Amino acid sequence: MKQRYAIMTLNTLNFATLSGRIGRCFAVLLLCLALTPSPANAQTRIKDIVDFEGVRENLLIGYGLVVGLNGTGDGLDASIFTRESLVGMLERLGVNARDDDLSTDNVAAVMVTATLPPFARQGTRIDISISTIGDSSSLLGGTLLVTPLVGADGEVYAVGQGPITVGGFSAQGAGASITRGVPTNGRIASGAIIEREIKFEMQGMNTIRVSLRNPDFTTSRRVAQAINAFIGSPIAQPTDPSTVRMLVPDAYRNDAVALITDIEQLRVTPDMVAKVVVDEQSGIIVMGENVRISTVAIAQGNLTIRITETPQVSQPQPFAQQGETVTVPRTQIEIDEDEDNKLTVLPQTVTLQELVDGLNALGVGPRDMISILQAVKAAGALQAEIELL
Repeated sequence: MKQRYAIMTLNTLNFATLSGRIGRCFAVLLLCLALTPSPANAQTRIKDIVDFEGVRENLLIGYGLVVGLNGTGDGLDASIFTRESLVGMLERLGVNARDDDLSTDNVAAVMVTATLPPFARQGTRIDISISTIGDSSSLLGGTLLVTPLVGADGEVYAVGQGPITVGGFSAQGAGASITRGVPTNGRIASGAIIEREIKFEMQGMNTIRVSLRNPDFTTSRRVAQAINAFIGSPIAQPTDPSTVRMLVPDAYRNDAVALITDIEQLRVTPDMVAKVVVDEQSGIIVMGENVRISTVAIAQGNLTIRITETPQVSQPQPFAQQGETVTVPRTQIEIDEDEDNKLTVLPQTVTLQELVDGLNALGVGPRDMISILQAVKAAGALQAEIELL
């Protein structure tokens, strides 16, 4: 992005106003300055790596009904909870349907979830997510009826209702079906109204706790040092890898919002633990910048087993008086073991690029790479922790 931005900036210069060699030298100077990495680029705002005490989200959940589905709702015989919920809702509206034989397939029972943002005020709207809990095949075209959303304390904080937006679809016929995305999940933008606020007063606070989203001793100390340098006195002290305790200065005693605003804009360089994140299901490997490897020898062999079933049909001769047609199984097994792989020395690396180049030189796929990294870690040659998703 920085290079693209630099090129676009040069393209917008009016070179007609520059003359000869001076203009060309000025343009080259601008390009060098734009492409030269700055130490500040490696720094991050404190705002992006911490949370302040009390400034947090709260989770909401509710149970509701979706109506208006085009034959893709719950089967009332199989989903008893949907039937009881529908009967109860109709009774609250003055319709006695308990003794009737309900057979509609346009209703689905759903769970509704939402996140109550910090300092959300009564009457504001938030987005909600809807997911089926019965055997409904799609929420396309459905409308969520009034659903109370409660917090962990059981109190109602919001009420949701509205037409559902679904990102997927499904269609089926007598002999085939097709599904795109997840049609049993949906969202309603601004679909819930906040009815109850969570009280939190920032004015008059004597101390503020700053919580790091990724706990680290070095980062917490750097955050405290940046705050102390900005204020000019040692008001911040790291208490553990995830917390920095900060005294409110006299100048901000009645204006904690201004203090937090000023601190959020300070920049620090967060430190990261050397880590390799592995998702074995999808074969994804993500390595941090600080991952290093010691010199190690690796030999990796592939064993491929192919099993082919070609059943043969044996039937009697035409006009034979006896005999029957039978199917005789026939199995062919092939084993292919790659014996050409020799021991490969993976040298000690200094940078992440050298590590990537060394692993790519082995010529293996992502799934084999996962096994190799785990074996290298077991041998003590991988200076990083492996996290499996």
